[in-house]
Amino acid sequence: MMERDVVIGIDGGGTSTRVMICDLKGNKLAYAEGGCASKYKDENASDHVKVTIEDALAKAGRVATDAAMLVAGIAGYESEADDAWITAFTDLPGLHCPKLHLNDSDIAHAGALQNRPGIIAIAGTGTMIMGIDEHDRRIRNLDYHQYAYSAARHLAYDAVYEVLAGHRDDSNERLITEMLQHWQVNSLEQLQELARQGFQPDTMKRDQLFGQFAPQVTSAAAQGSSVARRVCNRAVEQLQLGIELVGSNFDQRNVEVALIGSVICSPYMCGKLTELLTANPIKNYHVVEAQFSPVVGAILLAYKELGIPTNVYT
Repeated sequence: MMERDVVIGIDGGGTSTRVMICDLKGNKLAYAEGGCASKYKDENASDHVKVTIEDALAKAGRVATDAAMLVAGIAGYESEADDAWITAFTDLPGLHCPKLHLNDSDIAHAGALQNRPGIIAIAGTGTMIMGIDEHDRRIRNLDYHQYAYSAARHLAYDAVYEVLAGHRDDSNERLITEMLQHWQVNSLEQLQELARQGFQPDTMKRDQLFGQFAPQVTSAAAQGSSVARRVCNRAVEQLQLGIELVGSNFDQRNVEVALIGSVICSPYMCGKLTELLTANPIKNYHVVEAQFSPVVGAILLAYKELGIPTNVYT
């Protein structure tokens, strides 16, 4: 019988599933990507995760019974009460190793800061601010019922609303041209008509459509668009507030903040947020680059659960 000698890390955040297989010495054996892992965004989420696990195992030349540990960070998993639905996501024949199900922010933190105290601020497809302090306490902005409206779709919705409301000048010509192209209309009048009809009847498809336009908004902000800058600045201020709320729980004055996601890592958003955080008079916030991806964070947590030094990963 083959020894259980691999760990499985799963990143089920965002719009896709990412699975990595590593051996117990820190060597990456395989990586695979699949469909959306959020049950709130895709009714086939659990199937996507299982198929991607099988794909990664096949690429590694391994089978489910070879797994010594599995760690999965899944969007929407908040507590043990969610075990009622989360167990189905990793319920594969032969996959009977210990399994640790977490929120996707937990594995993102483990990867970005390598389990050090600090804060991660995520803004991409979704948004979340989470910190782990010196006492190993997990604190989120959501614990305060504070939500930073800074995900990709939020920026795009706001930009369209600003333009349709007439808050525009010559600095927005390129943004408006790209906006009309994205929604496949020829004029602002046609965009207004499309807006009155709700853009797209399916909420999920509508959010995806708006989310796809976010890169044009952050790019326009960097190029001086007044609309894009107002939208991005509002989002940055909400991110700043969430980070400082979480940071207020830390005893230490120096607090690392890792930024994760396509929106928050865009040059304009990153630069503006860094500027605001470094001006904080109470804490010394140090914006740092995420060390590893969330899926690697899941691997590091799997090693930690098995008592293997996490610095084994190379």
